[in-house]
Amino acid sequence: MTRPIDPATAPWWRGAAVYQIYPRSYQDTNGDGVGDLAGITQRLDYVAALGVDAIWISPFYTSPMRDFGYDVADYCDVDRTFGTLADFDALVARAHALGLKVIVDQVYAHTSDLHPWFTTSRAARKGDRSDWYVWADPKPDGTPPNNWQSVFGGPAWTWDARRGQYYMHTFLKEQPQLNVHNPAVQDALLGVARFWLDRGVDGFRLDALNHSMHDPMLRNNPAAPDDGQVRTRPFDFQTKLYSQSHPDMVGFIERIRAVCDEYGAIHTVAEVGGDKAIAEMQAYTQGEHRLNSAYGFDLLYAPELTPRIAIDAIERWSTGGGWPSWAFENHDAPRAVSRWSAPADHKHFAAMKIALLAALRGNIIVYQGEELGLEQDQIPFELLQDPEAIANWPLTLSRDGARTPMPWRDEDLGGFTTGRPWLPLSDANLARAVERQERDPASQLALTRQILALRKAHPALRLGSLEAARADGAILSFVREAAGQRVHCLFNLSPDPVTLPLAEGAPILAINGATPGRLPGFGALYLVERA
Repeated sequence: MTRPIDPATAPWWRGAAVYQIYPRSYQDTNGDGVGDLAGITQRLDYVAALGVDAIWISPFYTSPMRDFGYDVADYCDVDRTFGTLADFDALVARAHALGLKVIVDQVYAHTSDLHPWFTTSRAARKGDRSDWYVWADPKPDGTPPNNWQSVFGGPAWTWDARRGQYYMHTFLKEQPQLNVHNPAVQDALLGVARFWLDRGVDGFRLDALNHSMHDPMLRNNPAAPDDGQVRTRPFDFQTKLYSQSHPDMVGFIERIRAVCDEYGAIHTVAEVGGDKAIAEMQAYTQGEHRLNSAYGFDLLYAPELTPRIAIDAIERWSTGGGWPSWAFENHDAPRAVSRWSAPADHKHFAAMKIALLAALRGNIIVYQGEELGLEQDQIPFELLQDPEAIANWPLTLSRDGARTPMPWRDEDLGGFTTGRPWLPLSDANLARAVERQERDPASQLALTRQILALRKAHPALRLGSLEAARADGAILSFVREAAGQRVHCLFNLSPDPVTLPLAEGAPILAINGATPGRLPGFGALYLVERA
């Protein structure tokens, strides 16, 4: 059983609903086909009307865009694709006026190879910033120093003739790995955090945080056991024992938290993936001197959604304490309705899915368009932009298919741009446009607003304990409890109807025609009783 949180003393981020905005694809205001900060500001009234507490904005920093902003060339400026620092300041001011907190990405594991830090570091083996990145000599035969592999394919090492050494990169070769073991690098990154905190941000999402420190001895990773899954990348053939997740990360995390504490109730949430994700998330969020929350890939990348998979993820978090964050989809993961349901079931499944997300203990992250029930777009090879998708075609996560522009209208390129959109909009998702759903009181958009309002209004849903989690065939159930209130949450994760023993409590939410004694296919119920 997990303990409820006292609403009277809870900081703003406890139980928050966070809305993720991928700026390239939200709203374009200058006709270049790419979204921008001014476009986000233009749409903040819509975001506030959803009933979320905060926005998380994916990277908008100066970048050559080899990995669409996660290759940062200047941490303290806005890429001209997205606008200016003045545009960012206006965005923060408008968000705060609407009662929205602002969370921004921080990328501490690597930079762009065009960052001045790397330009200086590669110039010579000795001198300013020479040890700010992970450099290593070749083996006697000239091959890389060990067997580490990059996420995007091939060795995690690229030869640099200027230094006569290899540099490490967990992702693209244009994303050299920072040596975060170096206190000077940590100081520089904390300086970046202060820059954005001084501009009024309310929190950070820390990208790929457990990739930030490696084994200084550069030992080989062991082979991963064969789990029967298709492996599309050399990266998947290894257990990442030494190339990431060094235990010294905890010390740097405590430094991050100390800086944030200087600015008040700043929220920190880490992205943590890999072989030991749960243990690391719990370590990174232990106590009051580390991060506030973390999320992993248990549900974000799950190929199917079953009661057992959901309960396993919930219970792994609850055994070690900490405050989880949950996401079913984002800019890196295919749309959940397409992963977890058949096309004919998308509408009913989307309704049940948002009810399940909102019932989970922790923070919830709603990815732009999830409130509309958007499906995964199929992007033809010749239009792909994502380097991961291109490298692994046709066996790919298809990140581009979850990054297509937000459909505001069902005509005129979705109201996203007056130019040519950087990725195409599908007819299927144009039919789910905001303007169309605003006119329909039974739409997914209207339902999402209703469910987020329920979560905010009921302490048991926002801050309560989670107990009595059960998997009974296709039925997932659990109880949320706080402030003398119990909410029984029941979900049918199959398309087939199920008859139940009459459940206790009064319905405050019934999805897809559910009743206390019957859950239709993809039905869901919230039932309230006094404890």
